[in-house]
Amino acid sequence: MDHAINPLYQNIGDDLTLGQLISAEVIQSLWGGYGELVRLTFPSRSIIVKHVQLPKPSEHPRGWNSDLSHLRKLHSYQVEVSWYQYFTATKDERCRMPQGLKCFQTENEWLIVMEDLATAGYPKVVQVATHPHLKACLTWLANFHARYIDVISNELWQTGTYWHLETRPDELEALVDQRLKQYAKRIDQALKKAKYPTLVHGDAKLANFCFNLQSSAVAAVDFQYVGHGCAMKDVALFMSSAVEPNDCETMEVWVLDTYFIALEQALKHYQPNIDAADVEHEWRPMFAVAWADFQRFVKGWSPDHWKINSYTAALTERALEYLDSQGAE
Repeated sequence: MDHAINPLYQNIGDDLTLGQLISAEVIQSLWGGYGELVRLTFPSRSIIVKHVQLPKPSEHPRGWNSDLSHLRKLHSYQVEVSWYQYFTATKDERCRMPQGLKCFQTENEWLIVMEDLATAGYPKVVQVATHPHLKACLTWLANFHARYIDVISNELWQTGTYWHLETRPDELEALVDQRLKQYAKRIDQALKKAKYPTLVHGDAKLANFCFNLQSSAVAAVDFQYVGHGCAMKDVALFMSSAVEPNDCETMEVWVLDTYFIALEQALKHYQPNIDAADVEHEWRPMFAVAWADFQRFVKGWSPDHWKINSYTAALTERALEYLDSQGAE
């Protein structure tokens, strides 16, 4: 539907010399009532604007509404501003993302203006993933991770993902699973100490990938939680969102094999001096550890969530046994 034309939106068109604004279409509201995602159409092109509006909302969809969650959300938008300002200037078809066009910021409003992927060859979002969809996303992740190995930035989350331990004390306190609670810091440290640190997307769920018409390639969106970390965090989160729980056990080997085959090729392109076999040897066991980290968050945040199931319980147990075998402190 058309949105009541916000004067700020016409200002964007003027600033980018796009001409008169034709329409403003709300694509979706932002999580927790923090604003909206809008498509602006001008005579020459359309663009996407992530319009963040403060102040703090009065209610959170799952009841978590604290100053800490508010500050975490604010920092996530600041990180996303930094991402589009400093990391998207050059198009990379191997791990495509929207190019940042402009960022506007006032005391209580942020506008992140970016390329419209729908007109750049990536118009599709899917709710049910087939093998080609899964392969395209895993290939994107492999290239993203290979590209950013050993990249460090103070502008991003020092630990990427929205569920990492330091920003989730409320959920840890609420966690009833005492064994997982006991291991929480060991899981976190194991992920931080993994060799070949890279940047993680941080919210690599299926809904954050836009596909081409052939479903053979994707671009990713939503970089609020991009930061440093172990690549397997993205792979675990993606699989949790794109593979049905009943299929996870049988699909796990295929998912990891598909990812690491793509990673080998990506490393040849981005990091030819790094041994792909050594990276796989280091990262593959971290898949279970990364999912255990996510399980810790979900069980504390929403104990009845559908992402808690027999597969995730068994995988978490595998992770804890792995940590014990490594003598992790």
